[in-house]
Amino acid sequence: MKEYNITRKEFIRSSALSFAGLTLTPTLMNAQSDSRNQTANSIKTKKRYTLKNVRLETGFEYEDGEVIATRTRLFTVEIEDGKIKKISPNNNDTNAIDAKGMLMLPSFKDMHIHLDKTFYGDKWQAVKRRRGGVKGMIALEQQMLPEMLKSSTYKAEKMIELLQSQGSSFARSHVNIEPTSKLKSLENLQKALEHKKDVFGAELVAFPQHGVFYTDSVSYMKEAAKTNIDFIGGLDPYSIDGAIEKTMDFTVQLALDNQKGIDIHLHETGESGLKTVEYLIDKVQENPELKGKTYLSHCFVLGRLDKAKQEEISEKLANAQIGIISTIPFGGLIMPIPTLTKHGVKVMTGNDSIVDHWNTFGTGSVLYKTNLAAQLYGQVTEFGLSRMLKLATAGPTPLDDKGVQQWPKAGDAADVVLVEAGCSAEVVSRMSPVRSLIYKGNIVF
Repeated sequence: MKEYNITRKEFIRSSALSFAGLTLTPTLMNAQSDSRNQTANSIKTKKRYTLKNVRLETGFEYEDGEVIATRTRLFTVEIEDGKIKKISPNNNDTNAIDAKGMLMLPSFKDMHIHLDKTFYGDKWQAVKRRRGGVKGMIALEQQMLPEMLKSSTYKAEKMIELLQSQGSSFARSHVNIEPTSKLKSLENLQKALEHKKDVFGAELVAFPQHGVFYTDSVSYMKEAAKTNIDFIGGLDPYSIDGAIEKTMDFTVQLALDNQKGIDIHLHETGESGLKTVEYLIDKVQENPELKGKTYLSHCFVLGRLDKAKQEEISEKLANAQIGIISTIPFGGLIMPIPTLTKHGVKVMTGNDSIVDHWNTFGTGSVLYKTNLAAQLYGQVTEFGLSRMLKLATAGPTPLDDKGVQQWPKAGDAADVVLVEAGCSAEVVSRMSPVRSLIYKGNIVF
């Protein structure tokens, strides 16, 4: 896969026109999603129903050994008790919901977002000039959080609706655990998720945004770890807490003691960033129960390594089954996603911020992130574009690399989108409109 040495500004400038309609102010984004999500609290909860004229991918077409097209056919799909019960040759005469030839794909997943603290659903606010780096932002948050907490449940619900409007039925959300909000941010987000439980799924990361020791978040992290969260989070152990080993040992032990996964925000790009990655790899190898449950979010240091070191670290990450969650282009960094995936590292993506005091460029669409990645890494062929879909779905694709149909199958969860497109490659390239979202068999819109 070809890599291009361009800056994020240059890249986004060149591709912004293709997505201008979704880079909107909160007011406009709300208007965009409200019409689709009017039924979010009154969804169609039939335990059993059938869809006809559903387009599914069935294989690749080849010419001189190259994939030149994707074969599709229309099918009838029966859904019962939240699962796909049966897939049959299309019967247009059956009494069923008409999918009108739209393409069915696995629903999308946003695997790195902060649902608990956002301006979304309120008036527009641009980011204020940053002072003092991440520690300066911590000081700003300490001032802002008490007021933000007053409406955080409502705003989380509005942001969930935005994600749904872009085809996502699931998110991994980091949630602040620190002395200012204590566990209040977690409690407020859990209320929002309870309200949306029939239409949206989530897993939560207890995130010490203000450092584990920098603001003495230890007792709050321990308390959060005993709740039904899924991951223990972390933040730049060297630059925030001043010690890689002390912070990482605490994080790893807390995860082990409470049978949780790990998801670390790592922004550091120098020697400390690399040491943190290598230290985490060693800790996971020492505790194999953490394999497949440990992730590094951002991990910008990978974009600063030379090619040989990228290959070495990618192989070590794969052996430890540590995944990378990337927001794709960021600043002047181009993450080595093709190298990571070549070695078998699981790579996922997310919006991170939608509109808050950190960033205002979030769209709510992981399909947009997937399109950016395809452009950035030169994936322009039918095969290459179709493979990129896994970034939006966090893994599953209708066809495997050999063109064998692997999704959907009877027994799969009925978490699907219906998209106005002919195949996965078109969806990624054209960012095709999502016309319907189904979660656990519930028709969201």
